[in-house]
Amino acid sequence: MHFTPLFLGALAALAPAVQAVGNATVINNCPFPVYLTWVGQCQGPEVTLNAEGGRYIETFTRDPVSGGIALKITRVQGGVSQGAPQTIYAYNLNNGLIWYDLSEVFGSPFAPNALRLAPSDITCPTIFWPSGVSPGGSQVRNCQENSTVTLTLCA
Repeated sequence: MHFTPLFLGALAALAPAVQAVGNATVINNCPFPVYLTWVGQCQGPEVTLNAEGGRYIETFTRDPVSGGIALKITRVQGGVSQGAPQTIYAYNLNNGLIWYDLSEVFGSPFAPNALRLAPSDITCPTIFWPSGVSPGGSQVRNCQENSTVTLTLCA
């Protein structure tokens, strides 16, 4: 049986497109450990990111109930349950885009250290807090879902 290039091209167009999904990454460049808790419809276990190079990486996912995921980061072990100051890297995977945000509650745990939330795709916007304090207003940005979006603490 012989297939023409036109037929093969049409067949390929019918096949579902498979696109890799990127990652949410947190890098701790601070001289102290930090504590990260994953929160969606439920709360995951706390993860310690060691000082000067500790990393956390997860593949972007969509929470079936809340939609979004929050990576809550404190300087205090058990800080999320204790109401300690938190920096929150939130994301939502939706319709081929990754929506990402940086916010804080109960204070600014990384002041005066810089925070940078940057996608691997340099055409997408970066969020940068030079003094580790939210400038206020909406910090929501978006990029293609196959981008890795990295929060660097003490950037």
